[in-house]
Amino acid sequence: MNLLLLILIPLFTAIAVLLMRNPQHIKWVALTGATTQFITALWLLLAYQNERAAGNHFQMLFEQRYNLFTSWHISFHLGVDGISTAMILLTAFVVIAGVLVSWKMTKMTKEFYFLLILLSLGAYGFFISLDLFILFFFLEIAVIPKYLLIGIWGSGNKEYSANKLALMLMGGSALVLVGLLGLYFNSPERTFDLIRLSEIGISTETQKICFPLLFIGFGVFTALFPFHTWVPDGHSSAPTAGSMFLAGISMKLGGYGCLRVATYLMPAGAKEYANIIIVLSSIAILYGAFTTLMQKDLKYMNAYSSVSHCGFVLLGISMLTKTSMTGAVMQMISHGLMTALFFAVIGMIYERTHTRQINEMSGLLKVMPFISTIFFIVGFCSLGLPGLSGFVAEMTIFMGSWEHPDAFHRIATIVACLSIVVTAVYILRAIGKTAMGPLKEGYANLTDASWNEKLAAVILVAGIIAIGCAPFWLNNLVGPDTQLIMQKILLTQ
Repeated sequence: MNLLLLILIPLFTAIAVLLMRNPQHIKWVALTGATTQFITALWLLLAYQNERAAGNHFQMLFEQRYNLFTSWHISFHLGVDGISTAMILLTAFVVIAGVLVSWKMTKMTKEFYFLLILLSLGAYGFFISLDLFILFFFLEIAVIPKYLLIGIWGSGNKEYSANKLALMLMGGSALVLVGLLGLYFNSPERTFDLIRLSEIGISTETQKICFPLLFIGFGVFTALFPFHTWVPDGHSSAPTAGSMFLAGISMKLGGYGCLRVATYLMPAGAKEYANIIIVLSSIAILYGAFTTLMQKDLKYMNAYSSVSHCGFVLLGISMLTKTSMTGAVMQMISHGLMTALFFAVIGMIYERTHTRQINEMSGLLKVMPFISTIFFIVGFCSLGLPGLSGFVAEMTIFMGSWEHPDAFHRIATIVACLSIVVTAVYILRAIGKTAMGPLKEGYANLTDASWNEKLAAVILVAGIIAIGCAPFWLNNLVGPDTQLIMQKILLTQ
């Protein structure tokens, strides 16, 4: 398996989109590229599983290295393990669904699809990079399209939201860059290579300084409290596909960075600051849930719920057990699929009703049975109904967190569990008010989902059910790599 395909396919797709003039041709080129990415990601999953089954126990598979700046020890070093393979698969699901949902885009179609594909290129490059300098480079590539997607195709106070998102994420990037330079200049060999840094080790003093820089920097991307304030404004103002990409992919860059870079490379630093992160994560989980309870706008509701659900990711990482970290990765995948589908459904409803206000809708199940059914499914996934991915991911985090026998960790786990009740309240209320009840006057002629919207929804629902009903394939995929991270943490005791 050549990992360069994951970069070259979106790159060539983006170039092809720019060369097209006919809007219909642009859409089909983008869909063809997204479908090719999806097939490549599935191929990678099968190839990875076959290599492991054949007895290949190297930490990273399909490694490739191309020297770029030899004097600075910077190389284009690529490779994947189970965690990065899972994240690549998530990205492929969200990309193809985002392209399908945007099928009716008429404003600057070429530029819109180009930025969507460019965002996917940055995400793929980030997940397969084993050189921290290149990883940071792809992180920044993934930031640029977000600003433009919101500023040009957004709604509401889009200029403010775009500027706020850009400033917050660039601030997080600055912290990441300082932390990476700290690792580079304080490592014995002055290298950015992730694997080499893990082998030679980093001094405890350096870890205590660089860990908070990197964790907070990446944490800004994944809505770490109190640096989460860009999330509601950014999501609510972004176009539908932009919201899907922001919540489904971009926020996972931060969670992956917190786990792969900060926790893996600096286990002593992770142990030093674990309790602080647990407190912040618990606050984010409850704060996000109660704030969501107050929202009247469907997009704001999903945006604030993302703050709560991403809090579970950081909680799972900071609990520092194999089970909780496996749950954190599962939660990243689950939340990516779930929130992308949620924003897609909200976009479908808004396109037809021209409102996102929960109190202004009623009886949509009568005229939009498919869209309403998907709304039910994604809502139940969000509140953690068994059989769907949300239940599996959150329960795995709770079980891993409960492994700690002391009162502090147990209380934090109970606090996180309490959010499920609040989530059930706002989800069931939103579904009840929008889908159930008498049909509102003027809604009789509303249409149900089109072919492209149905296909996008089915793809994301398939991913949610695949994890919810058969979670062991994902657990077996990421479990050995979270165990490797745990071994490094245990060695610091």
